[in-house]
Amino acid sequence: MTHANIAEKEAGSMATIVGISGNFSRPSKTRSLVETIVDMAARELNWNSQVFDLVDAGPSLGATFGRKQALPEIDEIWTAIETCDALVVGSPVYKASYTGLLKHLFDVLDMNALRGRPVLVAATAKAPSHELMIDHQFRPLLAFFRANVVAGSVYALDHDFGPENEPTAGLRQRIATAVGTLVAAVR
Repeated sequence: MTHANIAEKEAGSMATIVGISGNFSRPSKTRSLVETIVDMAARELNWNSQVFDLVDAGPSLGATFGRKQALPEIDEIWTAIETCDALVVGSPVYKASYTGLLKHLFDVLDMNALRGRPVLVAATAKAPSHELMIDHQFRPLLAFFRANVVAGSVYALDHDFGPENEPTAGLRQRIATAVGTLVAAVR
């Protein structure tokens, strides 16, 4: 969505930022990270927000190969992705990449579904060595959809979260910096 389209939408209704977390369980550090990013950005932009994770899609997502067979809860996620004004996508790192089911969620989208849309990527992992996943896996996936993947991203390790999966002060600072790049891309 172009800046002009966002301005037109804001005149008629509030713009929306959507977060997608590629986690399979709750509680989840990845969901906490995505929620924090989305909340900060929504406050800064004065936008509505929604956050989904793969738990919301339910177990049938993996057996859904097209929109016609999709259960309503899965179609709701696809519709939110296609109609949002900005997107945050996060995933735990599994075997040096985002989760396979998260990839499957995107496989069903039209290749122009994210054209020009500002997108911020985030990942959680147990080891610093997986950080390259953001640049070597995540960015190319979203670039295929012609998204405007912003320069900022957030990579968080286990020690970046407190006992209730809340981001530490240091992680919140890194999130704020990344959110700044997303906000700049929108304005």
